[in-house]
Amino acid sequence: MTHYWPAHMTKRLHVPRTSLAQNLQFSALKYPDKPALYFYGQTTSYAQLFERSRRLASHLKAQGIQKGDRVLIWMQNSPQWAVAAHAVWVLGGVVVPLSPMLQARELAFFLQDAGIKVGVLGAELYAKAQEAGLSHAVVANLGSGMEGSAVPLPAGLDVAVTLRAGDVLYEDALKAELADLTPLDADDLCVMPYTSGTTGLPKGCMHTHSTVQANVVGSVVWASTNVEDVVLAALPFFHVTGFINSLLSVLSGGGKVAIMARWDRQLAQELIRDQGVTVWTNTATMVIDLMANPAFDPANLRTIRTMTGGGASLPAAVGQRLLDQTGITFTEGYGLTETMAQSHSNPVSRPKFQCLGIPLFNVDARIVDLDSGELMNTGEIGEIVISGPQVMQGYWNRPDENAKAFSEIDGVRFFHSGDLGYRDEEGYFFFTDRLKRMVNVSGMKVWPAEVENVLHGHPAIQEACVIALPDERSGERARALVVLRAGQMADPKDIESWARTQMAAYKVPHDYQFVEALPRGPTGKVAWRPLQEAARAELAAATGK
Repeated sequence: MTHYWPAHMTKRLHVPRTSLAQNLQFSALKYPDKPALYFYGQTTSYAQLFERSRRLASHLKAQGIQKGDRVLIWMQNSPQWAVAAHAVWVLGGVVVPLSPMLQARELAFFLQDAGIKVGVLGAELYAKAQEAGLSHAVVANLGSGMEGSAVPLPAGLDVAVTLRAGDVLYEDALKAELADLTPLDADDLCVMPYTSGTTGLPKGCMHTHSTVQANVVGSVVWASTNVEDVVLAALPFFHVTGFINSLLSVLSGGGKVAIMARWDRQLAQELIRDQGVTVWTNTATMVIDLMANPAFDPANLRTIRTMTGGGASLPAAVGQRLLDQTGITFTEGYGLTETMAQSHSNPVSRPKFQCLGIPLFNVDARIVDLDSGELMNTGEIGEIVISGPQVMQGYWNRPDENAKAFSEIDGVRFFHSGDLGYRDEEGYFFFTDRLKRMVNVSGMKVWPAEVENVLHGHPAIQEACVIALPDERSGERARALVVLRAGQMADPKDIESWARTQMAAYKVPHDYQFVEALPRGPTGKVAWRPLQEAARAELAAATGK
């Protein structure tokens, strides 16, 4: 263990055996009238949040949802999102949180893979849900009841819809009776966020109440948060970092969540100022964008005590500028969908820029040789492997992937992250590269194989290879190297516009290069890594970095 573990902080934590629904129940009992959520001028108390969750649970139960069933949550950050998640847990169901940016063809895969029949979703997404084949929808117009709010909702969220027979508006679903909490075991499944891999097929990460609670409790202790804290929820709830650090950990401790449906740099600083935000977990992209705002005023951030982030490293110069202008030290962390967000974080008392941090409570993280699995020495690069209470049970219906993802070391089950890094002499971990193909766009994972599969459907494209390049604003960006079919012509902007109709916007490359052919390895597969290394070297030479 590092010498720089925070003074007077325990190194091990007992993980609660209670369910996530009980977390909200206990907070509602302790603080019934206290604001739990703030959303564009609208406040929801703990008692209201728990009651609405139980009423929605009763409606879901009438649709046949019971313990172990998977339920879709597909909407922007909102009180309705929080209500829906807890409603599923009241019944012992499993939340499947998905990005609102998905297209119908993408959603259809998840519905089939997870066996989803019922979903709670935003009204603006209703047509896509029908097209994807969702059997029953609870439809939430996020603008309902917001008339006269002093803070306007983002455009496109106040949508009126005509429902097909059998579907129901969120407000009508809340007219059901109160449901009782289903008895649960801590090892029952509760949430299944999706990640992907080299095949391009997304995989559901099976998390239990216990694996989630490990980071819910761990984040509260690590950040020293309390019942009076106000947390800015700018990260999406469908992403594990926002899910844990901007929602569940706050509600478990009785704090207040100031919710942003989507990122807006001007609104963010106004919320921090007006709501007295004390804790904010974000991405490097958000920090860069916030400070680039011509109307940025460092005084608006004076209430912030803790600012943490992950997904992509914050450039050291930006971190130093933030510290100089606001007195806030940005502390970075590291985690995966498979570890339900954080497994490492920098201690506030001694952070390092562009560093993953140190292993958190009860976590055993090591650097091992790729071939032998032997422990690497200090400073030597190998694969980061992790054992801890927040590690998932495995991938949903993917036994072959599970066999590759886990191994036993010294009698302990470790998850292989696919990330390369090293550990310094002080016990801090650093990221150097990744084994698996992935582009990290502002903390959002983009899987090249998935994007390539979509691009291959374009009538003018014979073959495509997607690589990751560094980007000052988003950390990384995708470049698509494209081979056109014989006799075909295409414009990069046209390909980009077409791709936006096929996949979520954050996955779509903005950088296209046409090539005569793609290099291949001995087995005939496209040799993407040399292409990526050459492009990165060319970019570094051009920028002098």
